[in-house]
Amino acid sequence: MLEDRATAVSSPTQWPAAYPKGYAVVDVETTGLARDDRIISAAVYRLDALGEVEDHWYTLVNPERDPGPVWIHGLTSEVLDGAPLFGDIAEEFAARLDGRVLVAHNAVFDWQMIAREYARVRREAPVRQRLCTIALSKELGLPLPNHKLESLAAHFGVVQQRAHHALDDARVLAEAFRPSLRAAAASGVRLPLLECRPLTEWSDRPVPRQATGGYGGYRSSSWRPSRKRPACPYPNPGRYEEGKRLKQGMRVAFSGDTSTERELLEDRAVEAGLHVATSISRLTSLLVTNDPDSGTSKTVKARQYGTPIVDEAAFGQLLGDVEPADA
Repeated sequence: MLEDRATAVSSPTQWPAAYPKGYAVVDVETTGLARDDRIISAAVYRLDALGEVEDHWYTLVNPERDPGPVWIHGLTSEVLDGAPLFGDIAEEFAARLDGRVLVAHNAVFDWQMIAREYARVRREAPVRQRLCTIALSKELGLPLPNHKLESLAAHFGVVQQRAHHALDDARVLAEAFRPSLRAAAASGVRLPLLECRPLTEWSDRPVPRQATGGYGGYRSSSWRPSRKRPACPYPNPGRYEEGKRLKQGMRVAFSGDTSTERELLEDRAVEAGLHVATSISRLTSLLVTNDPDSGTSKTVKARQYGTPIVDEAAFGQLLGDVEPADA
């Protein structure tokens, strides 16, 4: 039914003028999920304004370390030893992304991995906006059992051939994104675009290179544990009130995708004297989310408790002028 509606807007004259002029559908496979993990393969499908495929590109990347969960991505140290370093493919990768909206499934992950790789080689990825296909499927109200790529693919009849292979995952996503985009255009849906800010704050810890095929040498400790922060030294002054300043000691929680890497955003909140909360309670002063209608447990509880909600941009403004705690 969605594809039938999309057919009606296939003509560029009926296309929403505010929609982007081109997309780069991206998938990266990595050594893990932590901040210091590395990209080991990347694929890009370039699409035009209507979601039609223009070309595609794929590369392996030598991470100069243990390849991580080989049982998932199938890329051993032996396979990756002869692959180019990220610095060797950075220019070609950038050319594929330049001037386009980055599209990915759970886009915040792919963007952050890409941004960190460019930061390591002292460059910036030429990406200014990203679009998460999970967020788009929510905007469209697709009847999916979950938000896995395989479920999105099955909904649109796209056959997946090699799961967790960057090129095939990017192909599957490109084929599922086209009818999603056209359904959005037909219904006048606002695309859930988020800003991509160049990464300027990051750190790595040394990870030993594994000489074997990677099956036995992968250390689960390279998956980032929960971060322990020092207790906030200020008492909770209560809830944030619209139009007023934040005050040191306020309990702030975050939910959903953010333009700035979540951990960096939390660091800035802590530096300003705020208490970063991992859950919502009646004591929470403020919830920061770019998608207040997402239906996550945090947004649902925030509405139940009457907790104020602001988006990331508004929170950034508030961080610039936090009121000191009472003496």
